[in-house]
Amino acid sequence: MTILDALDATRDETLRHFALGPRALGAAPAPGRWSVRFLLHHLADAETVLAERIRRILSEPRPLLSAFDQDAWSRALDYEKQPLALSRDRFAATRAGTRFLAEQWYESRGHLEWVHSETGVRTLKDEFDKVAAHNEHHLRDIRAALATLRD
Repeated sequence: MTILDALDATRDETLRHFALGPRALGAAPAPGRWSVRFLLHHLADAETVLAERIRRILSEPRPLLSAFDQDAWSRALDYEKQPLALSRDRFAATRAGTRFLAEQWYESRGHLEWVHSETGVRTLKDEFDKVAAHNEHHLRDIRAALATLRD
């Protein structure tokens, strides 16, 4: 699967989940884990963080970029009250921009390096791959949460 295929597949599945009803949005993959609603808000926020990183990697020489505290974001941005439609629209628009940049630069500039504040030196290609892999990781969580409703 190419990076564009992975970005499209994870985008399409994620966007479908924004239309779930209240019961499904409240489901969690396990006790103490984030609900589907929280996972969707997190995916939208993470998408914006990763997109900003990609733009900085393309625009600045070997930038040092910081990790973000996902739990702090969920609390401070109040995922329980945040409108899901806003996160859906932000996710879709940001993914469209990331996909465009991947189409343009994944191969030709994928070697560009940057420094992550926690994990060290990485490449632009690594960050594009992370967008799809991170999204897939949380789609597995969402699938697991929805499976609890069928049990």
